[in-house]
Amino acid sequence: MTLQHPFALLDIERELTQDQRDIQTATRDFVIDRVKPNIANWFETGDLPIRELAIELGKIGLLGMHLQGYECAGTDATSYGLACMELEAGDSGIRSLVSVQGSLAMFAIYCYGSEEQKQQWLPAMAAGRAIGCFGLSEADHGSNPAGMTTSAKKDGADWVINGSKMWITNGSVADVAVIWAKTDEGIRGFCVDTKTPGFTSTAVKHKLSLRASITSELVFTDMRVPASAILPLATSLRAPLMCLAEARYGIIFGAVGAARDSFESALDYASQRTQFDGPISRHQITQEKFARMATRLNTAMLLALHLGKLKDAHEIRPEQISMGKFNNVEAAIGIARECRSILGAAGITTEYPIFRHMNNLESVLTYEGTHEIHALVIGEALTGISAFR
Repeated sequence: MTLQHPFALLDIERELTQDQRDIQTATRDFVIDRVKPNIANWFETGDLPIRELAIELGKIGLLGMHLQGYECAGTDATSYGLACMELEAGDSGIRSLVSVQGSLAMFAIYCYGSEEQKQQWLPAMAAGRAIGCFGLSEADHGSNPAGMTTSAKKDGADWVINGSKMWITNGSVADVAVIWAKTDEGIRGFCVDTKTPGFTSTAVKHKLSLRASITSELVFTDMRVPASAILPLATSLRAPLMCLAEARYGIIFGAVGAARDSFESALDYASQRTQFDGPISRHQITQEKFARMATRLNTAMLLALHLGKLKDAHEIRPEQISMGKFNNVEAAIGIARECRSILGAAGITTEYPIFRHMNNLESVLTYEGTHEIHALVIGEALTGISAFR
């Protein structure tokens, strides 16, 4: 029995250049060799060997891969998206590690930092020798970062930061934290060595989703940093929001990876699972499920590639990124749930990746802007009316 890859139906790979295919293949090989044999155990134990993985990811050029210079790979945006897709086919937590490192922490330093900050951190982060995190969200201010209570006040030549951040990926293992705080000058960003006195972090435990990911709370208690810690070009809330747009772009592709892996697992299972004297894949209702899922999956992939072309042309707009995340994460969750139903009881075990993807996608639906917030961004673009307030 020959199983067809879901993207072969529309011959989607013809849209890719050879360089893009090579990057996708290298990332897929890493996931097959390093992630898939271990991910069920990492998910079950709620742990991740992030230091080891960062070095390995750095060696194949996936950290900050879409940035230019500073020992970064300098790939195009579509290649970065394809890498995110393959990483999330392994697990959303692995893609989150790479997204936060490259599209949040490194991107913030790259776009808004001083040359000294770039030289100090970006080469080490690209190689995986240094881990970064991005401190924007607070326990009481997720969708409304403008309401943050973390503050930074000038004291002579220094700044003193007080407050806390929540749901910070990589936070308790990070070497450098990009921290956003209210100042008398507005919201500013700071590039902070996590060994700075007054900086503490605590890993968030007892998660039911994104278990193979380090999630932390950061607390700043009279944390004194020099003037050189401030990101000189980050002068308003627009700066962290632009960083979030970078991370959201990767999710558009990443969600497709989780959905594709769920689909492939279900298709393989259905071809081997015998019931009523034959494989369950021969039954009409099962084939109808696959037909609907393959159509949604291909549609999501085409949307991702279209947005990749817009981003490579430097023409992408925030509402387009919101539409990509809004559609593709919703589609991925639906596909994962349908795939789980095909596996029946077997679908809830860690022997198969589907329920893990389904759990992870519930977090992906919420972070980097909730599903509802992205709906409002799209609504404002269509109507010209903001519904946020």
